[in-house]
Amino acid sequence: MKRNERIRIGFLIHDVSRLRRTAFDQRMKPLGITRSQWWVLTGVSRHGQAGIAQTELAQVLDLGKVALTGLIDRLEKRGFVERRPDPADRRVNNVHLTPKGNAVLAKMRRVGMEMNSKVMKGISLQQQHDLAAALHTMKANLIAMDVVPGAKQRRNFGNGAAREADANGARQARARNRDTGAETGDTLDD
Repeated sequence: MKRNERIRIGFLIHDVSRLRRTAFDQRMKPLGITRSQWWVLTGVSRHGQAGIAQTELAQVLDLGKVALTGLIDRLEKRGFVERRPDPADRRVNNVHLTPKGNAVLAKMRRVGMEMNSKVMKGISLQQQHDLAAALHTMKANLIAMDVVPGAKQRRNFGNGAAREADANGARQARARNRDTGAETGDTLDD
């Protein structure tokens, strides 16, 4: 591959990501959810019933604590999340999805799956698996470079979803998708 083709790949990845976010944002408007809010809801959802400490969520989402607090305040006011004291440390608040938050997240997933099927139109399932594997490898390489200070350590010692960023995780995800018949990109988790 020529040097300028590699550079174009970077621009293409950026453009696809930007266009995909914009398309998803447009589809979220009827739900009254902003990009930042759906990002927080998705981050909280990855932790299930245990919830996630606000400080850990800030690290996972690479957001400042003050910015995240404002987002959580707005989501809590609308009934999508709730803060609960951590049973092991009362000084820590864990963020949990409410039933209303789970309902809107289910709608978001349906919209995301519908959109992904349109985005992936004309791309074979094998090409989707290959693309996902390549992107997971690129992500792991960027994390290994520690481009976001502390990201490498958080990814190595963080939750299970974060650990899937490595190449082994990509292989496991492909195998799961083949076993279940799911298509790459069917979730909002990546």
